[in-house]
Amino acid sequence: MRDEFRADLGEVTRMLVSMAEGVRTAMRDATTALLAPDEALAELVIARDAEINATYRLVEDRVYSLLAQQAPVASDLRLVLTALHMAGDLERMGDLADHVARTARRRLPGCAVPEVLTDVFRQMGDIADRVASKIARALSAADAVAAARLEQDDDAMDELHRTLFKIMFSSDWTEGTEAAVDTALLGRFYERYADHAVNVGRHVVFLVTGEALG
Repeated sequence: MRDEFRADLGEVTRMLVSMAEGVRTAMRDATTALLAPDEALAELVIARDAEINATYRLVEDRVYSLLAQQAPVASDLRLVLTALHMAGDLERMGDLADHVARTARRRLPGCAVPEVLTDVFRQMGDIADRVASKIARALSAADAVAAARLEQDDDAMDELHRTLFKIMFSSDWTEGTEAAVDTALLGRFYERYADHAVNVGRHVVFLVTGEALG
């Protein structure tokens, strides 16, 4: 029974890694579609969100099956429930990439991002790519140290988010209200993406060490 439990849990971990890789690709492509702009790529991101959602449902099903059939307790129960929390955060990261792609598509043939903010969003995209990559590695290797370092990337994303608003609220802003609304929402999508990545990192730390990251 124990070997079967470990095998099932290993399969859940593999699905979580697949989700992490999927949301990384999704946000990277969404950023490219946003800044290019690229309609075909935006459509691809939107279509592939269904795949991330499907994997999330598979994780849910496997976790509920483990709870019903294996009745785990103590540390095993912690592993199973934490995996479910991680899947939820990863699914939300996929949704946020989908939101970015939909914003890009809505403003075609124009670009939703004013030129003055292009570099800010390019940097946000770089950080989003970095945190998703670290999640995949941390999950694969059960690396609590790498997972804890996601906090630093989140700080950098928060700083870019503040920079975005400083530019928007400056007297030099001439892009109008519609562009301000778009960029405020987009900034929030990237900021929340990093927040969910940090949540996953904290769950990895908890899985590996049994201690919550403050």
